[in-house]
Amino acid sequence: MADPKTTPENQLNIELPEDIAEGTYSNLAIISHSPQEFVIDFIRVMPGVPKAKVKSRVVLTPEHAKRLMKAMIDNVKKYESQFGTISDKEAPVIPMSFGPTAQA
Repeated sequence: MADPKTTPENQLNIELPEDIAEGTYSNLAIISHSPQEFVIDFIRVMPGVPKAKVKSRVVLTPEHAKRLMKAMIDNVKKYESQFGTISDKEAPVIPMSFGPTAQA
């Protein structure tokens, strides 16, 4: 009998549109949460520019946020084993008035 996880009816076909495949560069992420969801805002901060815009927002359930965190930890470990340790420089100080406020 075939493994039910690998049968065609259980496979997920994921489509990646060309405009999304290009990606969006972000050098700052602000994470907020409510009891029902996590919100990750991806922002591009440019040197010498006092204002930055949110370029993308991802909303996750708490359970999916935890799965994403575990997947990121796993991928960083794999990256570092292949390419070496990623330096953990001090993050720049962001003014408290910077960025969106959490809302439910």
